Amino acid sequence: MVASSSSPASSSPSSTSSSSSASSVPSIAHRRRLADVERDAAAADSCGGVMIDDDDSDGGTTERRGGHNKAFFFANRRNNHTCKPRVVSSSAVVDRACWVRNAVACLLGAAMLLGLVVTSSRRGAVGGAAGRPLVRRVDAGDGGVLGWREEINLTAVARRPPDDPPMTQIWMKLDSEGYTKCIERPKNRYRINSATAGYIIVNANGGLNQMRMGISDMVAIAKLMNATLVIPTLDHKSFWTDPSDFKDIFDVEHFKETLEDDIMIVDSLPPKYKRMKPYIRAPKSWAKASYYRAFTRTLKKAKVVKFTHTDSRIVNNGLPPSIQRLRCRVNYEALRYKQEIEELGNTLVDRLRNGSNHYIALHLRYEKDMLSFTGCSHNLTHQEAEELREMRLNVQHWKEKEINSEERRLQGGCPMTPREAAVFLKAMGYPSSTKIYIVAGELYGVHSMDALKVEYPNVYTHYSLATVNELESLKLYQNRLAAVDYNVALQSDVFVYTYDGNMAKAVQGHRRYEGFRKTINPDRQKLVELIDKLDKGTINWNEFENEVKMHHESRLGGPYQRLSGRSPRQEEYFYANPLPGCLCKINTQGQVA
Repeated sequence: MVASSSSPASSSPSSTSSSSSASSVPSIAHRRRLADVERDAAAADSCGGVMIDDDDSDGGTTERRGGHNKAFFFANRRNNHTCKPRVVSSSAVVDRACWVRNAVACLLGAAMLLGLVVTSSRRGAVGGAAGRPLVRRVDAGDGGVLGWREEINLTAVARRPPDDPPMTQIWMKLDSEGYTKCIERPKNRYRINSATAGYIIVNANGGLNQMRMGISDMVAIAKLMNATLVIPTLDHKSFWTDPSDFKDIFDVEHFKETLEDDIMIVDSLPPKYKRMKPYIRAPKSWAKASYYRAFTRTLKKAKVVKFTHTDSRIVNNGLPPSIQRLRCRVNYEALRYKQEIEELGNTLVDRLRNGSNHYIALHLRYEKDMLSFTGCSHNLTHQEAEELREMRLNVQHWKEKEINSEERRLQGGCPMTPREAAVFLKAMGYPSSTKIYIVAGELYGVHSMDALKVEYPNVYTHYSLATVNELESLKLYQNRLAAVDYNVALQSDVFVYTYDGNMAKAVQGHRRYEGFRKTINPDRQKLVELIDKLDKGTINWNEFENEVKMHHESRLGGPYQRLSGRSPRQEEYFYANPLPGCLCKINTQGQVA
């Protein structure tokens, strides 16, 4: 499972800048020695008096708020407990015992200063030449290793003290640049009667998020065809083979009420049409509005049309503004999950925020079917890689069979490994105390999560956060659990997706719709290039960190116009970025700009 423990691993917050600062926290014994030196300094005399001058009023040397330790030693009289000179033969002579004590104090101070200088030098070496988890290869259990590594993070032992202030810049919401929701119906687009051209039966295909977006398109298509939509049926034959129906996942009444001014929706066909054989068709992919308007003639003749596929059956761009707004109204307003799913998602969010204001939802696509489909086996054993290959050969509709895993990874075509995700988050400044909610199915590989959990111990899933009773009615239904994850991901402070997919598209678009909540899209090709350089030692941690941050300044989910392409298939997906269409700037006169 993704996270087997039901309680978080204990840890203290780490440095947000680099591993070098994390390793700089002095030990308890070290702090005690410094305190002892300070107490001795107060009793020392002029030549041998020692005092540590630091930014902290208590004279401590613990590194605070990213500052550097500074120690200065100087002589000074502090109180009446200093040694007094003796008068011998009319001349003041310093008592030898007192002089010895002062000399010892001087030596201790010098040794302390030398120790701090050496420690600082070593920190620089860790943050520069190494500055990353040390890696060694290990036997994976089958006599061979295929790129799998055990990460031993020697800097993870010393964390930042828990009283450090939160680093709000890494959690800050993005500037919406004046964009806001605009999905209202035009006054001339309200449905005024119940007369329709016929009935559309929809069989939504794929996983939960693919079905969700496909259903949104089918409502828009029903509007274009002036058709009555029968409540969609869901795919029961996909990878998860989930038997859940629409009513088991979505709030049916809310769905119908929200869209009652747009189209007619019924639970089932009227009795006189139930015995009719419907006209069955898989609609054309990326079809224009004109395609469906022309298809209305067929609907009027057949009275009942069944669409067997819903994924990507309408273009992203070039549709009437009222249709684009309807698509968003369906996806972001009408398709609300059932109450028990919504409540469990909210409960998990509350538990994640307990004692902390922030958490990351990390969408790791390191699942068996995805790795097999993409042909990616980096970080896995030979035995695991062969198992993925056999699965790919046995799935007939996966056309690509022989794939070079390393080439695919270097091209940016592989889901990020958990270890790559951990290194990326660290470079982006997220401390080791960060709570991470894994949004994914069961992750593949015996040791795949080890590196992530070493750097980020507070890793959770719905299994580790929810009680057995809370999951009882959902545990056998992957689409219902995916709906819980969707809710938690939508409300997260930061959403990070490590591979493009339907959930990544659905959640990032919804987060844009809700005010551009921070959503990080790693540049996989550039990132694996940098990580390989870091592992080879050709760049140090500071260089790596700077490069990562620089390349991701514009990949945080901020507003931009949806990207076009040479063909509809190459365009940016509408539900991943509903701008333009559902997000508008409102001018001072209240008009859409």
